[in-house]
Amino acid sequence: MSLELSQKALKIKPSSTMAITELAKQMKAEGKDIISFSAGEPDSRTPEHISEAAKKAIDDGLTKYTAASGLMELKQAVAGKFLSFNHLKYEPEQIVISNGGKHSLSNVFTAILNESDEVIIPAPYWVTYSESAKLAGGVPVIVTTKKENAYKLTAEEFETVCTKKTKALVLNSPNNPTGMVYTRKELEEIAKIAVAHDIYVVADEVYEYLCYEGAEHISIASLNDEIYKRTITVSGLSKGYSMTGWRIGYTGSSLEIAKLMGSIQSQQTSNPNTIAQIASIEALTGDQSEVELMKTAYNKRRKYLCSRIQEVPGLSCIEPQGAFYVFVDISDFLGKEYKGQQINAAADFARILLEEYSVAVIPCEDFGFDDHFRISYSVSMEEIETGMERIKEYCESLT
Repeated sequence: MSLELSQKALKIKPSSTMAITELAKQMKAEGKDIISFSAGEPDSRTPEHISEAAKKAIDDGLTKYTAASGLMELKQAVAGKFLSFNHLKYEPEQIVISNGGKHSLSNVFTAILNESDEVIIPAPYWVTYSESAKLAGGVPVIVTTKKENAYKLTAEEFETVCTKKTKALVLNSPNNPTGMVYTRKELEEIAKIAVAHDIYVVADEVYEYLCYEGAEHISIASLNDEIYKRTITVSGLSKGYSMTGWRIGYTGSSLEIAKLMGSIQSQQTSNPNTIAQIASIEALTGDQSEVELMKTAYNKRRKYLCSRIQEVPGLSCIEPQGAFYVFVDISDFLGKEYKGQQINAAADFARILLEEYSVAVIPCEDFGFDDHFRISYSVSMEEIETGMERIKEYCESLT
């Protein structure tokens, strides 16, 4: 056969985070004692009152199609949350409910990008940004940030890479994989450049509820009217409410962009799951106490995990301010060996760690840093303790 497949699709990488997470699950199912720090999801159950709302929706027969861009009642709940939490005024018509945050990002890039438009992505970055932009015809422009700047994009770095082809900047705060949170001053400086160059900001704020000990989440769109017009704010229910499998994401944007994304979604997927949408209304408008309990538990694990990492010679990290990840620098181990196997990158480090010590972490080559790995503390304290003992033993064995 001479039929040719899509060159655009052939260039897309599979998600490395999902691949390692699935491998760890498979090894665990085979009976191996695996400690997995790979998952990007909370370890707690979805709060009961949210699940009960879903059950009631089924019992009440609320299982039909909704409007393609989401239930009006859920849009109103999202608008209320935007106003009270993010200090952003979005009308329900400016909100699009999608099948998770990835789907929201796909809608955004499809709506704003033309072929060869450039999208600035600070590294380290979540692997989906570059691939989603490429699928929409965009060209990712990766800007490698510096450890001394806490892996955050500076205004100077941003301005240096702006060209006539630049269409958008992806800004993720709190950040995956670093856990870093941009300050108001940092956001103000970035916003000035975005406005001056007339660039969209795709603000991924899905970890917004998870900021610790003085770190404050600030939505860049809340700074002034000019940056508000150019920002598409992306969030969802997955991380803050332990609803990863429910697949509900959402965006707030200009009315023009929201209409475009609604049209795109109407043709590609139609509405998100109706029952999950109803559960999401309860999540946003109901009791919020379990969100705070989860945040308290994460903070305790965060401090413990960072202290243990810093105790291991050769490992280093900057204490994260948000999300539930630590970004670990292993550059001191490059060139060392484990039983004759040389470590040339974090992928080698992580592979041996999983095979020999049954601990799964995410090597960050696909995040833009091949000498770092990501470790998640959305696991129990007992698993953190056991896993860190194994990591310490492994590191001490390297020669």
